[in-house]
Amino acid sequence: MCMQQVCALCCGMTTCCFVVSVQKKPLSAVIKEVCDGWNLPGPDNYALQYADGVQTYITESVSHICVRIGRCAEDLYKGIQSSDSGVRCDSLKELASVSTDVTFAQEFISRDGHLLLVKIVEDSHEYVIVMTAVIMTHTLTGFMELMDHGIVSWENLSSIFIKKIASFVNGKSSDASIQQVSLDILESMVLSSHSLFLQVKHEVTMERLIAHLQVTNQQIQTKAMALLMALLQTAGDSDRQVLLLSHFQKCHFLLRAVHTCRYMWGFCLLIQDEMAHYLYVLQSVTLNHLEPRMKTPLDCYSQEQRDILHGLRQAAFETESENSLSHERRRSLCAKEFKKLGFSNNSNPGQDLVRTPPGLLALDTMFYFAARYPDAYSRFVLENSSREDKHECPFARSSIQLTLILCEILRIGEPQTGSNYHPIFFSQDRLMEELFCVCIQLLNKTWKEMRATQEDFDKVMQVVREQITRTLSSKPTSLELFKNKVNALNYSEILKLRQTERLHQEETLAPPVLELKERLKPELLELIRQQRLNRLCQGTMFRQISSRRRQDKLWYCRLSPNHKMLHYGDVEEDMENPPIETLQKQIPVADIKGLLTGKDCPHMKENKGKQTKEVLDLAFSITYDVEEYSLNFIAPSRTDFCLWTDGLSVLLGREMSSESMRSELEILLSMEIKLRLLDLENVPIPDSAPVVPKPPSNYNFCYDFSQTEQ
Repeated sequence: MCMQQVCALCCGMTTCCFVVSVQKKPLSAVIKEVCDGWNLPGPDNYALQYADGVQTYITESVSHICVRIGRCAEDLYKGIQSSDSGVRCDSLKELASVSTDVTFAQEFISRDGHLLLVKIVEDSHEYVIVMTAVIMTHTLTGFMELMDHGIVSWENLSSIFIKKIASFVNGKSSDASIQQVSLDILESMVLSSHSLFLQVKHEVTMERLIAHLQVTNQQIQTKAMALLMALLQTAGDSDRQVLLLSHFQKCHFLLRAVHTCRYMWGFCLLIQDEMAHYLYVLQSVTLNHLEPRMKTPLDCYSQEQRDILHGLRQAAFETESENSLSHERRRSLCAKEFKKLGFSNNSNPGQDLVRTPPGLLALDTMFYFAARYPDAYSRFVLENSSREDKHECPFARSSIQLTLILCEILRIGEPQTGSNYHPIFFSQDRLMEELFCVCIQLLNKTWKEMRATQEDFDKVMQVVREQITRTLSSKPTSLELFKNKVNALNYSEILKLRQTERLHQEETLAPPVLELKERLKPELLELIRQQRLNRLCQGTMFRQISSRRRQDKLWYCRLSPNHKMLHYGDVEEDMENPPIETLQKQIPVADIKGLLTGKDCPHMKENKGKQTKEVLDLAFSITYDVEEYSLNFIAPSRTDFCLWTDGLSVLLGREMSSESMRSELEILLSMEIKLRLLDLENVPIPDSAPVVPKPPSNYNFCYDFSQTEQ
């Protein structure tokens, strides 16, 4: 068993690397051999550390390690008090490094070493030279590492020390490294106890703390955000509300300060996972203030809540003075208007808001929409309440369900875990309400696009949820941008996206599958060509529109079995499939010069202005010999039109172009692909071919067939 170790002098002056084999020798003998090899005196002053940065010592017994680490702790303790600034700086630097080891931390703290660091901080003055700033950085780092082990309580710290650390954060001229460690220390204080939370909240200037989010140093940004989150999470509901209202709701520049990718001074700052988590926590803490309203049902005995309900009704409908009406007349009028407003229980609309969630939050969002955007609210309600075609969109029912959907998408009331924050949150004071106002109008638009009825309510809500989710996943940075994107994502676009995703899910769009499709196309196109020619050989009954006769002529046209002649002639209506010998007229396929369709056909030009669009879509002609000779067709159906135009195109050596051909080709391709991939079910198809391995260095393993076997 071997491992790489570091043989380190306890005072941190020299290190060397070597491999130690676990043998029967005592550890002290191994250390002595190494010291003798490097001509290092005093092997008792050395110990073994892991080289992976964990700073854990290796020893044969606790007593040996205590002796060596105790000596190291004593040396550093004395070095920190040295009058020589160089020795002092080196000792503090080494302390910050070795303090991550819990055994060393215990030895150093047992000598009140942490109080020595506290005194250095308390006695510090405004530093004016770099060396002093470096010493302070090492002091704070060492102190933080010692405290992280939980050996000493944070509550034992003096108020002078807390004020000094806060001054490092509040000071504009503070060194960045000192500010970073100070922010870390304050965060630990806040999370350790409520009393320290109160002291830190009193000492730290919030405006200055938030200003740290605007700097280009990502470490400062992250630590400042961590402290802000600690203050918010430790605060009670009332304190948290004050913090949010007095500071965070005014800080729309948070988005600009920490947005995903911003370019400043020529380099790119990217959101780190830790910062993204803090932004998500800030979003969650703020939105979770809506949770009590979301989980509180409407109280039918609350006069305030009843007034809000009637306010919604009165804002939508201009009614005659209700005071002049009798009680029964007023009650009947209110029930009628609540029904128009979209409540299921029009006699007692409060019952619609008893379900939680969304509870009273649905009432809040409806009232906010009616008060903030009265024109849009009135237009929504009146447009749907006046419809009599069963396609009206119920405002109240839709609003209640939409509020629930937004609560689920924004994860209101859920644990604060994750990092999927919404940048739009930092551009709005009341994100939930403003999103509702945009989405309720989107819902009305989608309802009309789907031509939905009350039976389609759940389908519409699923589409609206998908529209909102897809748009928010694109990380819009403002409400206006969200509004533009979500309205562009109409119902037809949702259907296209669903189809594309379904194809991806079936792996029909994987590069190897697309390549297989291209290889199969020629074979399947040839199959369609043969089917078209066979169909022409069977023939079709056509009507010839004539202005001179009351009834149209019937005539029949078919292709000869050898595909060299078109036979046609007049037939009686009761003759379904006349033999080819009865069709007296014929045109050699070799004489056909062109194929015309629609308004380009001669028989359509002659009756220009008299033909309907339906007839134009079914008309086609073939020209032969010279251009003035043509055979004119009007297909009995669109399917026959596609079959004949495709078949004639094949005879002329052209590509088929009908929509029927494209549809059939797609169906055949899909069926053939599924058959070919049947053996690969549940086997992932890679996007690219595997890398070809390098050729072997020799081919000695190959059999030599050049030798004639005896």
